[in-house]
Amino acid sequence: QVQLVESGGGLVQAGGSLRLSCAASGSIFSINVMGWYRQAPGKERELVATATSDGSTKYADSVKGRFTISRDSGKHTVHLQMNSLRPEDTAVYYCNAVVTKVMGGPEYRYWGQGTQVTVSS
Repeated sequence: QVQLVESGGGLVQAGGSLRLSCAASGSIFSINVMGWYRQAPGKERELVATATSDGSTKYADSVKGRFTISRDSGKHTVHLQMNSLRPEDTAVYYCNAVVTKVMGGPEYRYWGQGTQVTVSS
């Protein structure tokens, strides 16, 4: 089994910053993709940012230029630096990892429990 533990959510005023962190542990050979998704009340879960093991990153258009994702592959961690936060960034943020448990084995997707980010206007 693989566990993802998130930290760093909270309440911040518009224009402020927060840094989310996620640490993966358990039966891991490699983490091919690690990233963040979010879900606001009444909306579907959406991609925020992802980072692959070769260093490629992907961002939602709504966060480009404001959020930065970074990985520490050796420690199986991922961070999301969120600057210039807006009320519309309010959501539960979920860490996600695509994991291979053995060399050449299949990929498995895991989710964290979610951390609340609230941006007040």
